[in-house]
Amino acid sequence: MALITNVSDYEELAKQKLSKMVFDFYASGAEDQWTLKENREAFSRISFRPRVLIDVSHINMSMSVLGYNISMPIMVAPTALHKLAHPEGEVASARAAAAAGTIMMLSSWSSCSIEEVNLSGPGLRFFQLSVFKDRNFVQQLVRRVEDAGYKAIAVTVDAPRLGRREADIRNRFALPENVVLKCFEGLDLSSMDKANVSGLAAYVASQINSSLSWKDIKWLQTITQLPILVKGVITAEDARIAIECGVAGIIVSNHGGRQLDHLPATISCLEEVVREAKGRVPVFLDGGIRRGTDVFKALALGASGVFIGRPVLFALAVDGEAGVKKALQMLRDELEIAMALSGCTSLKEITRGHVNTEADRIRLSRL
Repeated sequence: MALITNVSDYEELAKQKLSKMVFDFYASGAEDQWTLKENREAFSRISFRPRVLIDVSHINMSMSVLGYNISMPIMVAPTALHKLAHPEGEVASARAAAAAGTIMMLSSWSSCSIEEVNLSGPGLRFFQLSVFKDRNFVQQLVRRVEDAGYKAIAVTVDAPRLGRREADIRNRFALPENVVLKCFEGLDLSSMDKANVSGLAAYVASQINSSLSWKDIKWLQTITQLPILVKGVITAEDARIAIECGVAGIIVSNHGGRQLDHLPATISCLEEVVREAKGRVPVFLDGGIRRGTDVFKALALGASGVFIGRPVLFALAVDGEAGVKKALQMLRDELEIAMALSGCTSLKEITRGHVNTEADRIRLSRL
């Protein structure tokens, strides 16, 4: 196998290994894919302001998320259908995250069940919840998540409809017979019209609740004691409402560029949300992270931590659990080097003063 030196190498290798339909399903974004590209490119427009002559012989990357200790501020984002990448699916990804001492967030669109992932071994796990029209359906899911020992629920709030992903349309994306949406097996699907819908996946997609509103976040808080985060907030206005609703945290996300095209990169939205949060709740970020330097930049702009999605899928496709472990380790090692060369020995020492953004450069040019 080619020598893998960074997580982007996995993407190249995965493209060779996976079918075009599966690779495009994982890799592509909505419509013209402007946001997909911008998520990556916006990081390259942020530069460092390192401090020197600081003893960096000992670097500590550990942190706490909602009271749970993890080894680093890099967590596994919820992504759909890991079994399309590897036969062990989300179980392999969960084991790798646990070995790295970090959090795995399981997707509602998982190809392994909530229980299978829980039984894969010890580990800190959150659950990503898509809210469906049938509240009984949602309550059953939440109960299973609680029973399996997951520690938090992140509600996806930017997908009242699915974005237009033209690669999937062109490829006529369909699930192979051996891959199913396991989170929905065993639920009471008595409302499923088996005559009109071809299979579970189409049924579940048809059940997305496009009337989802802040009232539903309040309702979720009445049916579970688990902390609830909202995933998909990119404006101060929505951050303010989320905090007023009592959420436990915010994930700044544009769904990996898969929903509304021409949204700004998440890293470009981060400071606005962080300023509004004023430290009342943690703010996390996903989208476009491919380097430890990207993680450092997000932390400098106020993120409490980051979630990575596609790099996990591509590493899983190339080398299963070992691939995901290596991808997480490479990002960790890169972050450690970025911290050392910036003069930071712990996460709390990473400050806004360690980076320059486009806005900073414009402001300086006007002085």
